[in-house]
Amino acid sequence: MPPGPAAPTGFVRAARTPDVPDLARIQVASWRDEFAGIVPDGVLAELTSEAAQEQWRERWREAITKPPTSRHRVLVAVGEQTAGFASVGPATDDDLWPGTDGELYELRVLPALAGRGHGGRLLHAVADTLAEDGFRTAYTWALEADAGRRRFLESAGWAPDGGRGNLDMGVRVPVLRLHTTIAAPA
Repeated sequence: MPPGPAAPTGFVRAARTPDVPDLARIQVASWRDEFAGIVPDGVLAELTSEAAQEQWRERWREAITKPPTSRHRVLVAVGEQTAGFASVGPATDDDLWPGTDGELYELRVLPALAGRGHGGRLLHAVADTLAEDGFRTAYTWALEADAGRRRFLESAGWAPDGGRGNLDMGVRVPVLRLHTTIAAPA
């Protein structure tokens, strides 16, 4: 029998200040890859420009060094290099309660390292982190046209909850909200 795929190697840890350049680089690379054909080309070029990447570095530095609350966290997946990241914290939607509803704000994996288990490890760490912080349910938003992201989340037990919206990016880009239970009610 031929050997199967190599077992994923790596781990997830809290992000540190030296990770900031990698976070911005991964964000830009994954957006270019995942949003191409979904987000207008001009908007995507602006969001992933060198000037924008510098702004993302500053935002990630602040998220790591001065989070708004102790329940806002940034996690990184590390293998031979920084492979991906996730950011989480209290839910921000008006119809959710930030005391028990957590939110996965962002989960990105470097496109060249996709399919190697980094996204799954990050998603497990997200659930563990949110549960440890007392959240019972996790929510996230996904571009409706991003079928790959939705399949990934749905295969991990997330499901649409009926929440819908639009991002205004010069054109309306439909988004939908997904959720999953991460802890049983006490």
